[in-house]
Amino acid sequence: MKQLRQRAIRDLLGQRPIRTQQELAAALRERGFRTTQATISRDVADLGLIKVAHDGVVAYAIPPRLVEAETTGEERLRKLLPDLPFELHEAGLLLVLRTLPGSAHAIAAALDRARWPEVAGSIAGDDTLFVACPDRGSLQRVKRRLLRLGEGS
Repeated sequence: MKQLRQRAIRDLLGQRPIRTQQELAAALRERGFRTTQATISRDVADLGLIKVAHDGVVAYAIPPRLVEAETTGEERLRKLLPDLPFELHEAGLLLVLRTLPGSAHAIAAALDRARWPEVAGSIAGDDTLFVACPDRGSLQRVKRRLLRLGEGS
């Protein structure tokens, strides 16, 4: 739950200015998360959030070093996928990725680190990865992106 909540926080900060922890708690409640002030405070500390001024508004932001980490996940996918044969199949709002034994976890870790907003979460076994998407449009975008990365594009 913590990981999902913190992913939602990163997503919210990318969408609109959040000035206070109370605003953050309210925005999380709108997304179905039940949180306390203490939980929000710990999440802010865990994520290393900073406050920056933009257009006269001081709001929480993700530090540049963490934004770079997001790029690192995408780069890892860019390096992994062209070298690993994989198949993608749709199952409802899940993408099922089948690859070589022992490879699914590495792909899932890179995908999680990339923090694509269209990905609600992933579960990896030995050679199979489930990628959950919140809606059909997100699923199609993720599928296209993975296939493109697999082609080395």
